[in-house]
Amino acid sequence: MKMKAKILGATVFRGFEGYGVNSILHTASILRLSEDLPIIIEAVDTAEHLEPVIPRIKKMAKDKLITIQDIDIVAGHEYEA
Repeated sequence: MKMKAKILGATVFRGFEGYGVNSILHTASILRLSEDLPIIIEAVDTAEHLEPVIPRIKKMAKDKLITIQDIDIVAGHEYEA
């Protein structure tokens, strides 16, 4: 699926179990398909590219934890020291 946003790339991680603000444990089980398992979507790009997408993410992930972190890239695709 091609994204309209100009983000260089993103990775989605799905957890096997986790809990949130209500301390209710959500877990993957053979007996049930859990739709409330933890998901982390990680995107690395410049603030210029990420800031326009944040309102859309907030709308899709209502009442969910969203964090933004400054990072230092020390190795990777097209990295030059």
